[in-house]
Amino acid sequence: MTRRQKAIAFFVTLCVLLVAAAVALNIGWIVINSSRLAPLILGIVSFALIIAGLIVYTVFLVLEIKRNEDHDTFINAVTHELKTPIASMRLYLQTLQSRDIDESRRQEFYAIMLADADRLHRTVEQVLAAGASGQKANAVVRTPVDVAAMAGDCVQLAVVRHHLDASAITLETPDGNPGVSGDAEQLATVVTNLLDNAVKYTPAGGTVSIMARRGEAGPEIVVADSGPGIPPDFREKALRRFTRLEASRQAPGSGLGLSLVAAVAELHDAALDLEDNGPGLRVVMRFTPGSGPYPT
Repeated sequence: MTRRQKAIAFFVTLCVLLVAAAVALNIGWIVINSSRLAPLILGIVSFALIIAGLIVYTVFLVLEIKRNEDHDTFINAVTHELKTPIASMRLYLQTLQSRDIDESRRQEFYAIMLADADRLHRTVEQVLAAGASGQKANAVVRTPVDVAAMAGDCVQLAVVRHHLDASAITLETPDGNPGVSGDAEQLATVVTNLLDNAVKYTPAGGTVSIMARRGEAGPEIVVADSGPGIPPDFREKALRRFTRLEASRQAPGSGLGLSLVAAVAELHDAALDLEDNGPGLRVVMRFTPGSGPYPT
């Protein structure tokens, strides 16, 4: 049991004991003042307020402890996401500085350092985007977005980032151009995060696919993988900030990806569903009929 779990158990136990003591005092007060109506009513109301206050205080205290735990987990994850590529880049730079490296090896080192720099950039972008998504005043500047073309660009970026074969991610656009009206940069962030998660959690030999199509109600973006998936009882929580499934904490990540996806979906009045995909997860972003398609 962790220190925070012990703290939660302590405060919950304390609340139960205090409530039990208050109830016992209330019963005693009723017995003593059973023949006097005014003190009896005053005592019952006062004790009820005390008990309610204790319960509310304990609930808020436990929630605050959990929130602090989530923040600490997030800080540890982001620190790891920042520290690992920095250490890698430092090592390769020291090697280049201290040794005579042939040109082919030098280019390999450059490629690795660029990939590490790109990982740093993605982490910083996610943290900044998470901060921006928390501002309720955010507004979407809507322009026509070619979802199929955008998905293709995101697939190419994911292939380069994760050093995959060109055929590692399947792109399907059965309806041509299921365009929507929205913020192209934000929607690209959604697709990029979903693809990064799918690739990260799909084992070697697995499948990752993305489909841009016209659904029954409107345009849809579907990203599916054959990884371990997310248990049904954890899916709603997985869309919150700083939340990561315990089994997935061995993989790099900040716990912000799906929360950013959910925030962008909300800004675009789109529904976000996490569904089973056999072995794996299927994430469906469903836009409202008014979001598109637009004439081309």
